[in-house]
Amino acid sequence: MKPVQRRFQPPWSRPSSLQQRLRTALARQPVRRNIARAMNGLVDKRRAAFPDAQTLEALRDQGQAIRDQALDHLPTLLRELEANCTANGIQVHWAETPAEANAQVLDIVRAAGADAVLKGKSMVSEEIGLNAALAAAGIEALETDLGEWIIQLAGEAPAHIVAPAVHLSRQEVAARFRTHFPELEIGEDIADLTALARGLLRDRFARMRVGVTGVNFLVAETGSLCLIENEGNGRLCTTLPEVHIAITGIEKVIARLDQLPPLLRLLTRSATGQPATTYVNLISGPRRTSERDGPHEVHLILLDHGRARMQADPEQRAILRCIRCGACMNHCPVYTRVGGHGYGTVYPGPLGAVLEPRLQGLQLQGELAEASSLCGACAEVCPVRIPLPQLIRRVRRDQRARQARPGLWSLWSRLQARPLQARRFTRALAGLAPALNVALRWLPSPWTRSREPPRLARQTLADLAEQEGFADD
Repeated sequence: MKPVQRRFQPPWSRPSSLQQRLRTALARQPVRRNIARAMNGLVDKRRAAFPDAQTLEALRDQGQAIRDQALDHLPTLLRELEANCTANGIQVHWAETPAEANAQVLDIVRAAGADAVLKGKSMVSEEIGLNAALAAAGIEALETDLGEWIIQLAGEAPAHIVAPAVHLSRQEVAARFRTHFPELEIGEDIADLTALARGLLRDRFARMRVGVTGVNFLVAETGSLCLIENEGNGRLCTTLPEVHIAITGIEKVIARLDQLPPLLRLLTRSATGQPATTYVNLISGPRRTSERDGPHEVHLILLDHGRARMQADPEQRAILRCIRCGACMNHCPVYTRVGGHGYGTVYPGPLGAVLEPRLQGLQLQGELAEASSLCGACAEVCPVRIPLPQLIRRVRRDQRARQARPGLWSLWSRLQARPLQARRFTRALAGLAPALNVALRWLPSPWTRSREPPRLARQTLADLAEQEGFADD
């Protein structure tokens, strides 16, 4: 079928910034192939990691219960966490906004007399723009996670919350290395590229005075920070420097240490299909006098940034269960076709469609909720049963309510609540069907930009039902 030819484009049909980013992402064919290949592999690995459906569902129930318990008692658990961390020698800082969190990091780094920091993988540091804040203060931030370091060299943002450089092939990674290190002979073998990165980064670890990491879980009972990783860079960032700064959202707390194993099983299997991650780091304080290594100071920065507001909303609270496995985006038909950069936000995919509008506001990011097919795949695989389609619809409803003018569907729903007026209206439309069908072909909309416009029928459904003997009682 030939596409409809249009002579002009009214202002209301012009693409938004999100639509422009998505179009750009769709035009990047090599990136799309890399993303699709990687996501297919992660989906297969996750499926193989959970061979027994009954066991998986029981584990998901357990994970949801643990996270819900923590969120139901969040203020109490945070107070307990602070008390136990303080007793362990961890200095706890509270930040309501990204600006406050960045200022706290800068104060600690300056107090340590450092002009550079080692960084382990941390989505919260991306959320607050920590690297930019450090650079503005003349402090270098060296990413030590391999994927994060690769995209840092390229000046790009992460494309995925678990695999930041998932959009790049090994050939593209090698090309970036050659650009930045022209004096080295660089091949395209993955093991060789990894070894090269390790050699280039390893000598920096011993000379850095401050390490910055994220946190996967906070254990209130013991005042412990749990960090998981596969490369060992996180362990070096938390052990070799004199000062360790851990930054995380307030929702990451759990009540007890015995709740950690089921969450780790869910997280690693859902993220990469591994039965267990390579390194599980439990940090319960700075170096003791009897210990040979570890930092002299450990600082924990707890970021709110709208999380307390979400926790207070019975429906929105569910998004705070998230354990950042990335399974929702791995299975999302939108994400797998456009990749993370198409969203233009720190958190992409279904997670971002819910979380970013709450963190940055509906006015800035409410449109992300439209980048969803509402197919439900994200909810089916979420290890802690977050009802993502329901929360995406909630963002859409809140976005419509925020708008000054009611949308088409709002007007339609109001009309359908009045059956007599609705019938009169549809009959009037049916009488105008020939003229309206011509107009629809020439008045574009987001729907008809990539589809044939609908054709209005000359008879209403109610009239056809009456003709067939199905008249209203």
